[in-house]
Amino acid sequence: MNVKLAFYILFGFSVIWSMDSININQIFKKNRILQAKIFYFFLTLSIIYLVTNFFYDIYMSIF
Repeated sequence: MNVKLAFYILFGFSVIWSMDSININQIFKKNRILQAKIFYFFLTLSIIYLVTNFFYDIYMSIF
């Protein structure tokens, strides 16, 4: 379980760093700032979850 936590931390920083390069302001309607932030938050969490589980499954199949 400690490996999975390390993966979450590692890929959490990686995903947040990579999501910072996306300009999502053009996707959303004007004056919908809170909704855009909530969507961005859930999208980031989803990607972190998927990437972590992907690499954890690879790690478990190797070891």
